Amino acid sequence: MRMRLLAMLCGLAVTGFAAAETLVVDDQVVVKQTSVPTPKRGSTMSQVEQHFGAPVERHPTVSDPGRPGQPPITRWDYTGFSVFFERDKVIDSVVTGG
Repeated sequence: MRMRLLAMLCGLAVTGFAAAETLVVDDQVVVKQTSVPTPKRGSTMSQVEQHFGAPVERHPTVSDPGRPGQPPITRWDYTGFSVFFERDKVIDSVVTGG
């Protein structure tokens, strides 16, 4: 489970689509831009909380002690988007539509 989450987070960090929605149309991946405001990459946890308020849910930090050098990853869920942190800095924000 942890490895799958870390793999997903790595994929999200590479894409760079912090304000986009990914759709599949006729077996093709389409990225639809969105106007949902999300935190910027590099913002701190305190900056995110100051700007967006307290998250609806704070997930426990995930790290793999068996893999040295892997940073701790934390996810905060807000209504409409999730924020992923590496240590205390935003690495990506994903619009969830919820």
